[in-house]
Amino acid sequence: MDVIRRDHSDIAPAGPTYSRSVRTGNWLFISGCTARGTEAQGKPLMEQLRVTIDRITRIVAAEGGTTSGIVKTTTFVTSIADWRANAAEQQALFEEFFKGEYPANTLVEITALAQPGLDVEIEATVVLD
Repeated sequence: MDVIRRDHSDIAPAGPTYSRSVRTGNWLFISGCTARGTEAQGKPLMEQLRVTIDRITRIVAAEGGTTSGIVKTTTFVTSIADWRANAAEQQALFEEFFKGEYPANTLVEITALAQPGLDVEIEATVVLD
């Protein structure tokens, strides 16, 4: 089975030691995306979340998929309290992007992300049609 690795540098540039996405068959695995390098870096959590989900959905589209194919995400946040405090806005963002076809998700609180000013990172597993 072929394995295709992509950086998607026009959407969410990968670091020097990993691929932004790996595709094998109809499976697509997306490395953790953040708002790194955007105006949302250092801004409130929900601004970062919007950019992060947008990046993931754009990568999926670039690979020929749709958001309904995003079957699993893992969301890393630096503050679950901040995540919960923004529950209504977070729910609205997920509805906007996923239209009720939500992926399975694991939420994990961590001490820090790779760069200052980043408070949310999401990795995704996608089934492509």
